[in-house]
Amino acid sequence: MKFYFKYVKKIIFISFFIILGMGISIVVANYLVVSKAKNSLFENVKTIPYKKVGLVLGTSKKASNGYLNHYFKYRIEATVKLYRAKKIKYILVSGDNSRKGYNEPEDMKNALIARGIPASRIFMDFAGFRTLDSVVRAKEVFGQNSFTVISQKFHNERAVYLASLEGMEVIAFNAKDVNKKYGIKTQIREKLARVKVFIDYLTGKEPKYLGKKIDIP
Repeated sequence: MKFYFKYVKKIIFISFFIILGMGISIVVANYLVVSKAKNSLFENVKTIPYKKVGLVLGTSKKASNGYLNHYFKYRIEATVKLYRAKKIKYILVSGDNSRKGYNEPEDMKNALIARGIPASRIFMDFAGFRTLDSVVRAKEVFGQNSFTVISQKFHNERAVYLASLEGMEVIAFNAKDVNKKYGIKTQIREKLARVKVFIDYLTGKEPKYLGKKIDIP
């Protein structure tokens, strides 16, 4: 029995430090990402600088309940605003197309065309499986070292930080966010994703695919 309590005490002790370490990692990662990105984020179309290309980060068109995903809706609206204000000339939609019947880039392109954006101004990246993939592929595949990222603020902060690690000059336009009540899972996932940014960087993580270069005029 004495050995049993000693064993339990050891497990509790180790668990405490694991949880403490995770908590510190989340706080530090969040601080570094927010601090680096704060001067590169814009919410006013009038004040954001011109960039030739706007990179729209992918998300599902439909939410898990089958209704329109508001993250998707607001990113499309933000992109249209930038294009109509002549703050971007071309649009690169980057998302997941890894399984049959699911195509984020195609859905985004169709939504933009429906809002009056010419198809000739839209390029698709079908291998934007993660934010890391979308950002790095914009540089390595599409030849863009300076562009505007378009997504919600929390997502933009991480994308800008990732771009800075790659030596890129990137700014971001914050799309309208969703109600915090409905986006709580996304917010929690984002905190963990920020820790993973550093894990990926330290382990030399690269995009799943690179491939043939595609020129944007």
